[in-house]
Amino acid sequence: MQSSYDLLYALKQMGYLKTTRDPLWWPQSSTLEVVIGAILTQQTKWERVEESLANLKEHRLLSLEALSKADVQQIATLIKPSGFYNTKAQRIQMLCSHILNDFTTFEAFQDKVSREWLLTQKGIGMESADSILCYGCRREVFVVDSYTQRLLGALGYVFEDYEQIQEWMQEGIEVNLEKVQDIYKYEIELHSIYARFHGKIVEYAKTFIHGKHVDITPLIQAMEGET
Repeated sequence: MQSSYDLLYALKQMGYLKTTRDPLWWPQSSTLEVVIGAILTQQTKWERVEESLANLKEHRLLSLEALSKADVQQIATLIKPSGFYNTKAQRIQMLCSHILNDFTTFEAFQDKVSREWLLTQKGIGMESADSILCYGCRREVFVVDSYTQRLLGALGYVFEDYEQIQEWMQEGIEVNLEKVQDIYKYEIELHSIYARFHGKIVEYAKTFIHGKHVDITPLIQAMEGET
């Protein structure tokens, strides 16, 4: 594998994405649900996040205004399936209040928020910030998660930190953007490529990670055009 383009090519050859739940892969992309989900999904499974989001939606709390004014204990009770519910409830309410104070509306937040602003918010690290930017704000940002790190490690790549992985992943796509467009066979925006690329990696990893071992044989075969 010479670049991240080769990884994208192989995953496309294998038929990823498998899911059709959202054009950008993350459910309800470009909505507040991405922001809330980015906090809820920390240290838990997505299925539990969906339970929490459904509870918030049922109680009509999935808006900046409602979450910022709601009783924090009510939020905690509703998001209990996601774990660490007291901490997450406080962070969700605080984040929603700060968005309203600094941006007034969610649409303005999508247009104007910066990665630096997000990283100053309690409970928002680099992966969460980039998830919000990529899937919630449609920014040209690749999300690096543990699946990405483990897969690249199994392929023999070692990086110093999050930013170095992200730079390598984005550079391989941007340098080969014309070839990427040929793979998709239609014009696709860069933020969509990054969003779907991350989704492909997660779907592959969930299928081929067994314990601490990542089976990269199908991926290597796809890179070599054998599948």
